[in-house]
Amino acid sequence: MPREGTLITNPYERVSKEQLEQIHQSSLDVLMDPGLFCFNKEAADIFSSNGAEVTFVSGGEHPTWSIKIPENLVSKALDSAPKTVKLGARNEDNSLIMHGDEPRVFFVTGSETNVWLDVDFQTYVKKSGSSTEAKVPEFHARRGMVEDLAKAAHVCEHLETVDAFIRTVNIQDDDITDDNKDVNKFFASVNNTTKHFMMGLTNLEQLDNVVNMAKLIVGSEEKLKENPIISFITCLVKSPLQFVNDTTQTMIELCRRELPVVVSSSPQAGTTAPVKEMGILAQINAEVLAGITLSQLVNPGAPIIYGSVPVRARLDDLSDSYGAPETSQYNVDCAQLARFYKLPCYGSSGVCDAKVPGTQSSVERLFSNILVTLSGPQYLHLTYGLFDCNSTFCLPQTVLDDAHFQMLKFFLRDPQINQDETDTVLKQIREVMNTEQKLYIRSIRPMLKSGQITQPYPFEGDRESDQALELACDKVNELLSQPVEHIDEATTKKIFEQIPGVLPRLNVYNK
Repeated sequence: MPREGTLITNPYERVSKEQLEQIHQSSLDVLMDPGLFCFNKEAADIFSSNGAEVTFVSGGEHPTWSIKIPENLVSKALDSAPKTVKLGARNEDNSLIMHGDEPRVFFVTGSETNVWLDVDFQTYVKKSGSSTEAKVPEFHARRGMVEDLAKAAHVCEHLETVDAFIRTVNIQDDDITDDNKDVNKFFASVNNTTKHFMMGLTNLEQLDNVVNMAKLIVGSEEKLKENPIISFITCLVKSPLQFVNDTTQTMIELCRRELPVVVSSSPQAGTTAPVKEMGILAQINAEVLAGITLSQLVNPGAPIIYGSVPVRARLDDLSDSYGAPETSQYNVDCAQLARFYKLPCYGSSGVCDAKVPGTQSSVERLFSNILVTLSGPQYLHLTYGLFDCNSTFCLPQTVLDDAHFQMLKFFLRDPQINQDETDTVLKQIREVMNTEQKLYIRSIRPMLKSGQITQPYPFEGDRESDQALELACDKVNELLSQPVEHIDEATTKKIFEQIPGVLPRLNVYNK
């Protein structure tokens, strides 16, 4: 059975049906005027041969085409795009089935950060009282390595709320190059988790090597289509309204291979998109619709996911501000837009502006995670371990986030209010009122055993000091000591024989 996810029975919606129609029509208007600039010749040719108005733009540094996409092409693409997308997994019980009209949320890690944040603790003595000691966390930032990526996948394999794994760190070992990065980040991740894996491609020339590795793992090309253990995210649009050459070509090739792909856009309100809500929604929706249209022109029925990573600009230095409430508003709106088209949605939430664990990061990530989860995006790229606007990853934070999502999932359970419950409770009240103590203590233990009430916060300290991060570090070590189901030895041998560039030191059977 596939993973259950979290069904949002009454999704939070900010935008009315009439407003969704208005955004949709505005996006169609944008696609015709001004249209998009395209830096990929094949995409321009595909649009041109299907009736779009394509004009070569002279005078630029790179070959550029202006593309105006008519409404009928968009409508046809929306009709042919699958409304249900399966994301497979090495363990098929970890597969995800996403229906575009069903607000069932799957919690997913991400993104590919450059910085890995180590945590250790130093003991300090209070100046005014030498008998009082306190452990204080110290943070050490460094570049991420392939071993770190493997550890992150290992930990996430054991985290209850993680439904799928997006690469969490950009591997920057000395022996990692553009020619071998993709195969190594794929192998290091999939070898350490049996959950679905999504990645971005660094080098299009490595696509076949990655796909061939996936075929070896599942058994054949046909089995990979039935159980796509890997999917891809492509930011083919550079906001505002520009098809990038390399990522557009990547998406074209992925659609030809019928592998699931996220058509993603990430405009920044205030710089690369209008700061007004209506403006950024009309633009990001136009950008995603343009990518969806291209995908279906390449291969009608290609599995695609409506991807949105909108963010607001900081007002002091114009960098991203993921912690701003507007960023959460935009993501809630985009989840509604995807459901309006009945397409599965890749949404984003909980990314914070803070650089290290603490009060600011907790407030920003929880505020966003709760609201965006309630809006019901199917594939929710979350905060597991992320800091500093997605540029830093801290492994102990992932287990803290897992605990918070367990609390959120519990909160989102449907209320158990029915006649059987009423009869049981009335009987209990009458029995208790006939006792001398008049307490309901006896009912607590069976409720705890049944999972109907929450356990204490797993990282609670002595209640006088905050020990959550220290306890989280202990939990990470505990999870890393637990085994994971690696790719079997025979398949691993085939991978190292047939796939060029996979680092021999990643072969667990040679150690």
